[in-house]
Amino acid sequence: MLVALALFFFRAFSQETAPKSDTLRKDALNVFMEASDFIKKEIPFINYVRDIKVADVYIISTEENTGSGGSVSTFFIVGQGKYEGMADTLKCNFSPDETTDIRRAKQVKTLKMGLMRYVAKTPLAQFMNINFSEPLSETVSSDKWNSWVYSTNMQVYSYAEKSQKYGYLYGNLSANRITEKSKFESSLSISLQKNKTIYLDTLVYLSEYRDENLNLSYVKSINDHWSAGGYTYIKISSYNNYDLNVKIKPGIEYDIFPYSESTRHQLRLLYKVGLEINNYSEETTRNKLKETLACQSLSASLSVIQKWGSVSSSLTWSNYFFDWSFNNLSFNTSANLRIIKGLSFSIQGSAALIHDQISLPIGNATLEDALLQRKMQATNYSYWTSFGFTYTFGSIYNNVVNPRFGN
Repeated sequence: MLVALALFFFRAFSQETAPKSDTLRKDALNVFMEASDFIKKEIPFINYVRDIKVADVYIISTEENTGSGGSVSTFFIVGQGKYEGMADTLKCNFSPDETTDIRRAKQVKTLKMGLMRYVAKTPLAQFMNINFSEPLSETVSSDKWNSWVYSTNMQVYSYAEKSQKYGYLYGNLSANRITEKSKFESSLSISLQKNKTIYLDTLVYLSEYRDENLNLSYVKSINDHWSAGGYTYIKISSYNNYDLNVKIKPGIEYDIFPYSESTRHQLRLLYKVGLEINNYSEETTRNKLKETLACQSLSASLSVIQKWGSVSSSLTWSNYFFDWSFNNLSFNTSANLRIIKGLSFSIQGSAALIHDQISLPIGNATLEDALLQRKMQATNYSYWTSFGFTYTFGSIYNNVVNPRFGN
């Protein structure tokens, strides 16, 4: 009954009078893309169709972080039908301090320029004007920072009521230098958490969590397929039973596809080998308080972005040389797939077979430790997943933006 009433309601209020003639709209370029309301409002001279099969042009967009701490949006514009064989790739760079309004205005400007060669073949071309508003400078000023970018962040959160108190502090400092030939990244982070819970005004449970991390990495480009570098990780963690955990791992990577095509597809194989130096807070199940171990890892990472959707997955194997039974196999994936007209499927998740808990403390965790998640517990697997379907039907055109009563 409710479904029938809803359908009647939508049908009654969707009977709007259409214009008698709209030649320009009929002759406009049909474009398939994921467009925000702002883009639809600022680029009104195309039809935003939701079926890729009826599109004259489809646009795939990606976004990547840059060495400056900003990002770059890449638009892959591909023609179909009478526009078959026409394709363009356009980039739009954002600095880290630019607002959302500035970023979306840059995206619109880039898209307009990219669409002009296609719109030029439609009757709407006669209504287009192209302007250049900024004079060109004769020289380019040098970068006084020499491509170095620094960032710092601190967050404090607290919550309290009669029966519980919670406090959280997080700080991060990073210094990065990224060029086409090399990449140096470093970050220092500190996370502190304290909980106090009172039960029946008599029992008091206290929980503290501390985590400190220093990450350093350097990668050097060899050619368009190979790169080499090294990683250093330093960790202090009350949860993982580390007074000090140091990992030093050189590595080498090969990408099946050229790095220059990384925004469309990647298939990277990365091998790392090195040493791990550990000082434990409590004696481990192998009766160790200190040890130095040799270890290795091999990972394969796939990333594909096409008109049918996108897939990003990685598979990683790691182990310790002293006993190969201490190993870990983990898989991570994220995908968004268009199945048929109007129907898409999305999934993300990870799974791991865990046999390398070398820092696991001897003895069983207390009930408080388990409930408050203060200490790591023994396990041989972990996983999480999230998936869903989206189905859209109706008119293939969605050009109108109406912000009344909110979006």
